[in-house]
Amino acid sequence: MTARRLSQAIGWLCVAAIVVLSLVSPAWRPVTVLPHDVEHLAIFVVTGVALGLGYPGHLPRRMALLVLFAAAVELAQFYVPGRHPRLIDFAVDALGACAGAALAALVMKARAN
Repeated sequence: MTARRLSQAIGWLCVAAIVVLSLVSPAWRPVTVLPHDVEHLAIFVVTGVALGLGYPGHLPRRMALLVLFAAAVELAQFYVPGRHPRLIDFAVDALGACAGAALAALVMKARAN
């Protein structure tokens, strides 16, 4: 498996994990020792990096799609009993995803030089 394919697979696994963990009952959500915002930031940075490495180029479009994904995940929580969307979660998620995508773009640029 090529590095690009591996990054794509990791990216899509992260997307699936975010959807599942964002929409399951709060009782089923795993708890870590990390603060809530750090958990959000970490998974979205990893997702942004993986998708950025898996699908290089078109950084502004990828960032826009990641922001829309973050918004969709938060808004979907309106329909899950016991869950609630939070503006701060959306902001952290979108920032993390865009930072990850930008980091991936920098890595790809450095590799090209």
